[in-house]
Amino acid sequence: MVNMKEIDPESSPWAPFAIQLRRSRRAIGLKQDQLARKCGVSPSYISFCELARRPPSKNFATKADEVLQTGGTLLLMYFQAKHTAMVPGFPEYATYEALAEKIKLFEINVIPGLLQTRPYAVAWEQGNLRRGTVTPEQAHERIEFLLARQNIYDRTPPPLLHAVVDESCLRRPIGGRDVMVEQLLHLEEMADKPNIIIQVAPFSLGENRPFTRLVHLLTMPDRKALAYGETEQRGYLDRDANAITALASDYDRLVAEALGRTESVAMIRAVRRDFEWMSN
Repeated sequence: MVNMKEIDPESSPWAPFAIQLRRSRRAIGLKQDQLARKCGVSPSYISFCELARRPPSKNFATKADEVLQTGGTLLLMYFQAKHTAMVPGFPEYATYEALAEKIKLFEINVIPGLLQTRPYAVAWEQGNLRRGTVTPEQAHERIEFLLARQNIYDRTPPPLLHAVVDESCLRRPIGGRDVMVEQLLHLEEMADKPNIIIQVAPFSLGENRPFTRLVHLLTMPDRKALAYGETEQRGYLDRDANAITALASDYDRLVAEALGRTESVAMIRAVRRDFEWMSN
């Protein structure tokens, strides 16, 4: 069978997508022609995609994610192979994020992407556009990539997300009053979900806050741990066990020092009401 050929994941930018597509199809017992019918394409289209002989379309990646119940993984891999706008290193991290069982993160100055509303994300990219750091096409690509990451909530079961956000994330007015009111209300609603924990690290922590940059910690289905961090120029995926253990220890300390779940939601609500009283 021609489609049994093994693909080298480094043979082309689309090879990882091809491998994941084949694995996901086989995992639920579909043949190529069955997947083709469900996605509205020809069997040869599936074959060429699985052999990395042609790039998939965005529509196909989206539909295949739905049919194969991959939680948005294929769409993320589509963006990873196609991207021109993301911080180097971040698309690779996002591929692992889409498969993780547990996601722990700390963010400063900006609401974490997995918890952003579309208007908030658009407002953020409009700032980048005004500064000339991205093109309109790149801004659009970043927004679509961010929203594709949020498909992880559609997985069964969804991952556990534990987000500790610095108080600055709540108070920095991205997009003006109306955008912030909607964004903070969204945080309150997300905090009610059983698989999501949101805590606030208040300014009063001062020097006791262990992190000065964003930190993401992933636990994969095989219990493997990964960490991700960024500079202004690029992102770094860390697999070193000692480094990850140290970050996890600091994260546990941060969780202990931050406001509790109830107190955090109360602060989010209070800041939202402050924005509601603001003038546009």
